[in-house]
Amino acid sequence: MATKVKLRQKPISGNRQSLYLDFYPAIIHPETGEQTRREFLGLYITDRAKTPIDKQHNKETLQLAEQIKQKRENHINKPEIYTGYEKEQLKIKEQGEQNFIQYFKILAEKKKSSNYDNWISAFKYLELFTSGNLKFTDLNEKFCNDFKEYLLTTKKDKRNETTLSQNSALSYFNKFKASLKQAYKDGYLKTDLNTKISPIKQAETQRNFLTIEELNSLVKTNCQNPLLKTAALFSALTGLRFSDIQKLVWGELEYIEGNGYFIRFKQQKTKGVEMMPISEQAFSFLGERKENKCKVFEGLNYSAYENKHLAKWIGLAGIEKDITFHCFRHTFATLQLSNGTDIYTVSKMLGHRELKTTQIYAKIIDKTKREAANKIQLDI
Repeated sequence: MATKVKLRQKPISGNRQSLYLDFYPAIIHPETGEQTRREFLGLYITDRAKTPIDKQHNKETLQLAEQIKQKRENHINKPEIYTGYEKEQLKIKEQGEQNFIQYFKILAEKKKSSNYDNWISAFKYLELFTSGNLKFTDLNEKFCNDFKEYLLTTKKDKRNETTLSQNSALSYFNKFKASLKQAYKDGYLKTDLNTKISPIKQAETQRNFLTIEELNSLVKTNCQNPLLKTAALFSALTGLRFSDIQKLVWGELEYIEGNGYFIRFKQQKTKGVEMMPISEQAFSFLGERKENKCKVFEGLNYSAYENKHLAKWIGLAGIEKDITFHCFRHTFATLQLSNGTDIYTVSKMLGHRELKTTQIYAKIIDKTKREAANKIQLDI
């Protein structure tokens, strides 16, 4: 009697459906030796998909699952009797023939955080480099290094003659390396290619910051968007990123008797849970406390239109530097270091995973001190 294999879906958390194969009659599990009716594929689709991205993701994931189902059915119902080793080799060959580009896109679609755009951009460059067709068996050190070189030399787009910045290339290549690591864990790659490929080196970037005099000038200068002004100054007093300020809710603000005010939150970028002290002055910027679930900066948005308000505010304060919102975080770091706070403490307050990330600010302080020392010249 032939074994029937059906592709089925099981509702799970996060408005998703987990895809699995249903066997009838039951088959012998190759690892446990026991009978089983189910094999979960580790693939997920969005339940009641509405957006074009979710619909496309569902379509491609279902196609991949259908391919796996068909091959599994063919193998089970073949008259040949395979040894355990032969079955394992068949499985490895089957996985190796699958499309790595499609696998990468599925990984990218799972990143519904601040990293999502970077993953999608990395996918687009990988798709362009391979014309959308790359088997797992085609992945080797030469291909990986060729793709690295491609990122370092390719143009941003057809209309733009400039190449990708080194740090953009680094970010996209890191996503590629992360996908190699995951593919090895999932059994699609026989070797851990990720560990054999060196990353792209990070280029030092210009990090503009404000002096305490410039900050005080901004305090006294009106901004057409008062909420944006408050958020920017709050960033300078706490070192928080825009994404963390935007999602901050009142329930994450806590006062501990004898210790002052704290923010208990999970960082949007690193996902690390932090208990960060803030000054009374920083807290006073926030106004009247509301319900715990309410956002502290309700209505705060990031857009080209809002950036115009920011630039105008900076200009009205008489500041000629190129200042973005993120520069207020840089300002917090440089002012803390220049006022004697040790680099380890600053690193923890910024939520950096590694101390070397914070050391960039220490270099800025050293450069600033050198420039200040050179300002005093005697006529001799």
